[in-house]
Amino acid sequence: MSGDTSAVIPFAPGDHRVLCLSGGRLSEVQLPELLLVGRIFSHVSGFLGTTEKLSRRLDRLRATLEIARTFASAREPQELLELIAREATRLLNSDRASIFLWDRDQKQLVACPALGVEGGKLWLPDNRGIVGQVIHTGKNVRVDDAYADPRFDKSVDHKGGYRTRTLMCVPLVNADGQRIGAFELINKNDGLFTDDDEEALYQLGIQVAVAVENAQERDLLVRSNRQLKEQVTGSSNIIGESPAILALRGTIERLAATDLPVLVTGESGTGKEVAAQALHYRGPRSGHPFIAVNCAALTETLLESELFGHEKGAFTDAHATHIGKFELAQGGTLFLDEIGDMSPGGQAKLLRVLEEKVITRVGGTQSIPVNVRVIAATNANLTEMVREKKFRQDLYYRLSVVTVEIPPLRDRPEDVIPLADHFLTRFCRQANRAKLLFADDARKRMQSHTWPGNVRELRNLMERVAFLSAGKIVEVSDLAFILSPQKDSFQDLAEGLGLAEASDRFQIEYIKRAIKRVQNNMSEAARVLGLHRSNLYRKMRQLGMEVDESKA
Repeated sequence: MSGDTSAVIPFAPGDHRVLCLSGGRLSEVQLPELLLVGRIFSHVSGFLGTTEKLSRRLDRLRATLEIARTFASAREPQELLELIAREATRLLNSDRASIFLWDRDQKQLVACPALGVEGGKLWLPDNRGIVGQVIHTGKNVRVDDAYADPRFDKSVDHKGGYRTRTLMCVPLVNADGQRIGAFELINKNDGLFTDDDEEALYQLGIQVAVAVENAQERDLLVRSNRQLKEQVTGSSNIIGESPAILALRGTIERLAATDLPVLVTGESGTGKEVAAQALHYRGPRSGHPFIAVNCAALTETLLESELFGHEKGAFTDAHATHIGKFELAQGGTLFLDEIGDMSPGGQAKLLRVLEEKVITRVGGTQSIPVNVRVIAATNANLTEMVREKKFRQDLYYRLSVVTVEIPPLRDRPEDVIPLADHFLTRFCRQANRAKLLFADDARKRMQSHTWPGNVRELRNLMERVAFLSAGKIVEVSDLAFILSPQKDSFQDLAEGLGLAEASDRFQIEYIKRAIKRVQNNMSEAARVLGLHRSNLYRKMRQLGMEVDESKA
């Protein structure tokens, strides 16, 4: 080879790059050496490219770890999700980000933050769109033209007035390997998402899954703490040994395992809320909140805000978004006390929620699915109110799938002492004093009292005795200034009567109470009264009482 020449030397087999040399004189002896130089250039170039790629990945990994450290600063799940979305868009240079949490039981996805959507949250079926595919398959998806992809759900864009061009979505997998949601980035700011972007999002998703589960567990602990304390102190225990209370406990044990709506009826102070708590804490929802609402204490406008919540600016004093009781009770139980006092407008709105299981905050348009068991209570005769058009018939049937009636304390005198012992033990502990004992006369006095305030009156009495009684034994004198001055029913019956007639009235009332106490079991009533059953029937006829010898 002679003269000025040029050479094109390939870098290496399979490498499309070449080394171009021109000018000078090249000999055939130099060609093998030049080929070797080409291969060296190829290896050096590849090494430098790999090093640069690894350097970029290392920088992103460092950034990912730095972002993960900031997660601990967020104390609430909503705050954490918004922080994650903000940092992810910064790290991967995208326009928007959303975290989708998977509610397997309800087959729903909750997107948060859902930017451009009222309230920042969006509820979607878990089988819809690209996110639904990622949730169910566990595989990453990257799309360069969203509207050309048949899997893309355009309804979200239409609702928020947004245009999605490119997107990338990866599954969120917890420490146990279970998919708990998906992480989505939308619209890369400088072109298309790359393999490196996908890898970075997946690595960030690992940190996100751990942080989200920790935040959810903490939030659940905070929300349930008060309820668990009440459970530990025994506030949901149903105390008593009367046949009525034994039957009530059995009914509650059976109903607790269901999600059936329950209507609890009974006079004021009989313990309707305690029965509702027992239904909650003995069932599968016990790990979630029990939220009570007194419907009688709220006007129609205030009731709607309390139950369903309101958006900021919904009315004059709505300075911030308010979460309603239905949302607070999510997954748990909502107890609606004194449901008979709810306004007609409130009844209509409540019926809609019970039927559709969806609420809308006052001043809002976003439909929020709710998973709540509703237990209602009343001291009114709802059947009569329905007949008089004062309570909606359709709502009554919706609430009273099962009705539980709690009898007044005067109809179960054998429960007075067990209840008194229970309350006195609790309040003596609070008063930091040894447990007080009842004198026999004090026990008889409490059993003879008619308890117009029912269990609430007895509870208040025991609280005052525990803190105010001077001795170690509770005497009748300790009760005299506390018990209501109302005369006992037997005294009222005898007012203005002669001895014989007063005696007959007393015996009639006493026999009626004995029969009612044992739920019309005549053999048991005779035993309680110290008579043979035939003698009891004879006495009842003498007193002019109706006798049905067909009863046991």
